[in-house]
Amino acid sequence: MSMGTILVIDDEIAMRALIKSFLVPEGYLVKDASNGMEALEMIFVESPDLIIVDIMMPFMDGYTFTKELRKTSDTPIIFLSAKGEEWDKVKGLKLGADDYLVKPFHYGELIARIETVLRRSSKHYRKVLTIKAGPITIDVENHLAFLDGKEVSLTLKEFGLLSLLVTHKNNLITRNNLMATIWGPEYSGTERTVDTHIKTLRLKLKQHGVLIKTVWGLGYKLEV
Repeated sequence: MSMGTILVIDDEIAMRALIKSFLVPEGYLVKDASNGMEALEMIFVESPDLIIVDIMMPFMDGYTFTKELRKTSDTPIIFLSAKGEEWDKVKGLKLGADDYLVKPFHYGELIARIETVLRRSSKHYRKVLTIKAGPITIDVENHLAFLDGKEVSLTLKEFGLLSLLVTHKNNLITRNNLMATIWGPEYSGTERTVDTHIKTLRLKLKQHGVLIKTVWGLGYKLEV
């Protein structure tokens, strides 16, 4: 039985692989991302129980990721960084991190910190709050979508697409990112698959389907 899902965010492939090699034998399901932006696109699909995030990363660093995540989620976060100065730790904790681990670290210390944070948070944290964009409301934890307060019946893929669009409202999400996040990096289909699902999603949103805008040659965004 899985001990829970942990999302590891680090721009170093070797570090992600190392942490995974520690956690999988302990019974954890491990997902990974190379930066904060990629992780935000994944998180509402994977719904992890805990997040381990490096501070210094390209595109979106750990501080910015935590600030953005805390707008919608109380998922426990452990910062992982080579920066061990007191100021860095204080900043991370003030942004909403639950713990801070300095590289290099010992296997046993990482496992102990994870267990402590999960035990401390299990009784009171909410993985994901309700997120809204105009007339659309998403309850990610229960996989429910509402349009003007009425539930909309969606397939798993449609729900994933809508969740990403709502989370990143008014921002472009490329077809490649949508495919990688919803279908997985190993999916071998074409981008037309995304277009087909978006077409169906627009129909289910009825008059509000026009909120999903096509950015020709790139992808889609939800304008509200």
